[in-house]
Amino acid sequence: MALKNTNLDKLDFAKLYKKQMKNSTFKGKSSGDWDKKAQYFSQNVINSPYTKEFISKVDIKDCETLLDVGSGPATISLALADKLKNVYALDYSSEMLNYAKQNAKEKNIENLTTIHKSWYDNWEDVPNADIVVASRSMEVKNIKKALKKLNEKANKRVYLTTKVGGSFVDRDILAQIKREIIPRPDYIYLVNTLHGMGIFAKVDFIKTKNSKFDTPNVDEFIQSLKWSLGKMSKKEEKILREYFNTTYKNKKIKEFLIWAFISWEVEK
Repeated sequence: MALKNTNLDKLDFAKLYKKQMKNSTFKGKSSGDWDKKAQYFSQNVINSPYTKEFISKVDIKDCETLLDVGSGPATISLALADKLKNVYALDYSSEMLNYAKQNAKEKNIENLTTIHKSWYDNWEDVPNADIVVASRSMEVKNIKKALKKLNEKANKRVYLTTKVGGSFVDRDILAQIKREIIPRPDYIYLVNTLHGMGIFAKVDFIKTKNSKFDTPNVDEFIQSLKWSLGKMSKKEEKILREYFNTTYKNKKIKEFLIWAFISWEVEK
């Protein structure tokens, strides 16, 4: 007689993810929003400790191709390009892909192909690859569909990262303006959705310094917060400017970000 875990079966984590994503304070960004951030990302993430740790965890044994989903300036794919035959960078920001091409040219990498598509486009003409990665790009409305897309496009392995805790903003910053936030879905929603799909994923973690608000310039600090939190009242902005100038910019130890590194072998 087959055993059934009735408590777990009753929980639809993909549905719970959708609800949490809809209610979250942190809303998704348009391709135009990311176009404006492209130069910053291209300059700041290529040689970051996060990138080095991510690629150190990717097993490229017996692999020739890689698909980098939500690639941005092709940070991950370019870091592994010299070890593979072909790498594909897929992103919905055309400006991010322009920087990907520029970065490839500067590194004399000729095996990069860019693909201008979003999570919600038809991927029929997107090539399958031995390895599929989605680095910090799982901001989707329907997590089950997205995970299924990654799995279907992978011949051998999938690697993705998603935020632990669902918020990028320091608790100290939020405390200044007494702002309550509803975080994005935590990584465990993804792990349990995969489990429900019959995929038993491995989970590791990458801990990085939160450099999102790390700037000596108060205007840049405020703009970064507006990017994350949305509209801000004049009172909130005044409080945060004062907090930055008196306290935050002098803090030696800021909060860390923890990323869940989720991976699995693909069964075809």
